[in-house]
Amino acid sequence: MDASAPILLFDSGVGGLSVLAELRRALPQAPVVYAADNGGLPYGTKTEAEVAARVCGLLGRMSERHRPRLICIACNTASTIALGMVRDVLNVPIVGTVPAIKPAAEQTRSGVIGLLGTAATIRQPYVDRLVADFAADKRLLRFAAGELVGAAEAKLRGEAVDPAVYARAAAGLRDQPGGAEIDTVVLACTHFPLVRDELAAAFGPGVTFVDGAAGIARRIVHLTQGQPFQRNRPDFALFTKDEPGLAALQPALASYGLESIELLT
Repeated sequence: MDASAPILLFDSGVGGLSVLAELRRALPQAPVVYAADNGGLPYGTKTEAEVAARVCGLLGRMSERHRPRLICIACNTASTIALGMVRDVLNVPIVGTVPAIKPAAEQTRSGVIGLLGTAATIRQPYVDRLVADFAADKRLLRFAAGELVGAAEAKLRGEAVDPAVYARAAAGLRDQPGGAEIDTVVLACTHFPLVRDELAAAFGPGVTFVDGAAGIARRIVHLTQGQPFQRNRPDFALFTKDEPGLAALQPALASYGLESIELLT
């Protein structure tokens, strides 16, 4: 194992930074390449075939170029659609991201759980299987809150976000039959923890938010146990498209230990 081989964290945008934050706490010495497919953002409105083809193709190119020791697909939509296919085509350990339905089911007291995700994520059979396996005796209410992706992206660029965005996400769950009893909300998109405070204000007191970032970090620690780590260069962010907003992201990226921005060529 090359000690300088990085962990590649992949997302459609900056959402995977919520996973990177947990990984930094667990493995501060690990070199990281953070890859954001901003050229394909958002994934939540694409078809399954489009997401699968894009994710497999990009991760193949990135794997050849950066020779990661492990790839983390830090995106619920990409994972629920393409995780199996990526594992079939790449000879590198792959860690996916799935909605944290199991811990939510363990925590809820009312028995009513809300799930916020992209439209593509919440319709996946994978989510149905998680519910059947871990929350069959609970009530799960789902809402496609794709505009929260844009809100998180804007927040990290330092732009103002209309609070109505968060109010609509809360109402999307609360206004469903039984929604008033929700005490636990699964943030089934890695972008959403980046706006956790805003969502907490919109939902009001008495709601716990659950995401999978800490569990993902623990899985990466397990799979890299005993491996040497050496950072030969500063960690950086890799984007698939040049756009004016990238420069505005630099302060936020730096706060996560990503010192520069590069473009996939």
